[in-house]
Amino acid sequence: MKLTRDFFERDTLSVARELLGKILVFYDKEGMITETEAYIGTEDKACHASFRRKETCAPLWGSGGFTYIYLIYGMYYMLNISTEREGFPAGVLIRTIVPIKNINDKTNGPGKLTRALGITKEHYNIDVTTSDYLYITKNLNPQSFDICTSPRIGIDYADEYKDVPWRFFVKR
Repeated sequence: MKLTRDFFERDTLSVARELLGKILVFYDKEGMITETEAYIGTEDKACHASFRRKETCAPLWGSGGFTYIYLIYGMYYMLNISTEREGFPAGVLIRTIVPIKNINDKTNGPGKLTRALGITKEHYNIDVTTSDYLYITKNLNPQSFDICTSPRIGIDYADEYKDVPWRFFVKR
């Protein structure tokens, strides 16, 4: 069962935490989400909405449940899903998955994850609540695991937001 708009149109920290253990589906590939990061509002200097034009990161400003894809270092695409309500920019970066089906490459980092799945800028602004090929489902074989938090990775420029524990991951 696909996650609904109601799931994504909630508090970003709750969505980031509750995405752990869910299944990311891209065409015939599947993986369990094991690490996420939250980005919230224009005050959060690590959130693209704080320094990019509204048009550039439009999905973050829209309804929850849309993909926001961007390129870093000229070579890695990042997969984010918008959260909260229209007009308030927020989203969750999917950092890692554990391969379940039809994934042969490493997925232990956000760039490796999109490369292994084949996600590119072409998949920008996809509604994951209605898409037939890019969506997130509940895990039909839920596992119990401990959830850890830490500061987000690679955002030393984010001033007072650089040390907030908005990274969530499954304890291995």
